[in-house]
Amino acid sequence: MVGSYGGLLHNVTMMVSRPRRLLGVLMGILVASCGAGEESSPAIPWSGIDPELPQASLRREKPLIVVLGDSLTAGLGLDVDQAYPKLLERRLQKDGHDVTVINAGVSGDTTAAGLSRVEWALAGDVRILVVALGGNDGLRGLPTEQMKQNLSEIVSQARRRDIEVLLAGMEAPPNFGAVYATEFREVFRELAQVYDVGFLPFLLAGVAAEASLNQADGIHPNAEGAAIVAQRVHEALEPLLPTLIGPRP
Repeated sequence: MVGSYGGLLHNVTMMVSRPRRLLGVLMGILVASCGAGEESSPAIPWSGIDPELPQASLRREKPLIVVLGDSLTAGLGLDVDQAYPKLLERRLQKDGHDVTVINAGVSGDTTAAGLSRVEWALAGDVRILVVALGGNDGLRGLPTEQMKQNLSEIVSQARRRDIEVLLAGMEAPPNFGAVYATEFREVFRELAQVYDVGFLPFLLAGVAAEASLNQADGIHPNAEGAAIVAQRVHEALEPLLPTLIGPRP
């Protein structure tokens, strides 16, 4: 179930030929997904649920897919209906899946912040968890082992509940050096192998560095870019979709 790095490496190789653009784009991506500096951007309300509701109220009839992420998932700069989790939900429902996709994206989240709320995020009949975190760790140059430990615990908590997982990778900014960037990238690959979960090597593949697919800040995907992200996530989710059928194991 572990994906290939071929497409990702091609995109990265192409961008390496334009180092200034690469630096600007990757730094922008990470600022967008994580919030600048030590302060987080204002959190985007989760599109699927009210954070004030008790967990018991989250037990819906429809199975749930939860997307745990940062501002890229929250859809910063977009209408709620344009964020990729909502587009993913529409696509799945069009395909005949009676499912609700919960947008659990909060701007500024690191993997540690995601871990701190994963138990709450998994309340209800969650069948699949999409983990789209790590950008803020890379922006701040946090130790890759720390990121790996946080992501490992997030995945472990889901698997202990018999919840399938799709792990989406990110890229570290080049200013921390090639060694850090490689170690950062390998964290996602290694975890996907260890836990045998679904894997999307780069959440923004085909969107990063494309001006026509991003907002004016060159950081956040625009509506068209978000649609491409939704399509990539949908393709990566295909092997996990049978878990949406029938009662929870």
